[in-house]
Amino acid sequence: MTPAPATSRRQRSAEPEPYDFRRPMTLAREHSRVLEVALETFARQWGTLLTSRTREVAQIALDRLELRTYDEYVRPLPSTSLMILCSVEPARTTAVLQMPVDAGMVWVDYLLGGPGAPLGAEGRELTDIEWQLLRDLVQHGLHELAYAFAAVTPLELTAKSVQYAPQFVQAAAAQETVLVASFTIELGNRSDSATLMLPADAVLAALRDSEGVDARTADELRDHAVAARALSARVREVPVGVSVRFRPLTVTPGEIGELEVGDVVGLRHRSDAPLDVVVDDVVMAHAAIGSNGKRLACLVVAADLEEH
Repeated sequence: MTPAPATSRRQRSAEPEPYDFRRPMTLAREHSRVLEVALETFARQWGTLLTSRTREVAQIALDRLELRTYDEYVRPLPSTSLMILCSVEPARTTAVLQMPVDAGMVWVDYLLGGPGAPLGAEGRELTDIEWQLLRDLVQHGLHELAYAFAAVTPLELTAKSVQYAPQFVQAAAAQETVLVASFTIELGNRSDSATLMLPADAVLAALRDSEGVDARTADELRDHAVAARALSARVREVPVGVSVRFRPLTVTPGEIGELEVGDVVGLRHRSDAPLDVVVDDVVMAHAAIGSNGKRLACLVVAADLEEH
């Protein structure tokens, strides 16, 4: 019988990415999850907004979230692209919403009641009227971003201006750390990619400051205290086995195998030393042997645990 060929290892869904150990740029797992939840909320709200304003079904999905330098963010962008510069309050920094120029043209065409076709020659810049229409639409989307980040940090973005050459836009210093969120925008029959660049220091500082802060309401704290007291009361009623024992003695298996009836085993426990009071193999106290009427009893005494 011919043996079955070995199963090939499953191929990776993406190419491996180089990692610079001299300058690690990674997000803490808990920070990454909080930011992803906020950005996914923004994507859903933004898609609903585009659907209502353009009268075409829009779906926006968060593809990935990265921590990069500004130079690493700008370098791979197309030579011509919509770079919408946004002021960020209260951090007083600059964020960037980037998308293809044709995508912006299509949005404007929808806003004007058109079928969603790029306006004019390929690669041309927006006119002042077209920019104002697009700016109004983008600004409503930025309000949704502020709503999505309300639980993370106050983040007020305002669309200020638009540029078309990413490599010449100085929204941040080249080596400044930024958060880059990548989205896929499906509107009508089009599918485009967009990115949102946020200053990392302002967002991550808020996340670090919130660590260890109890964000529960007064009612939640009161309910927790009541539950803790009830649990403590019930735990005190749980029956447990208590034993009193001499100090353990270590012997070899050979010595145990040679034990016979009548042999005396020296416990090496001083006659004046207290016994151990044990619960579930944990020493809880020390006690001296005594009696209570006709019954054997023990008296809990103070003892230096360092002797144990």
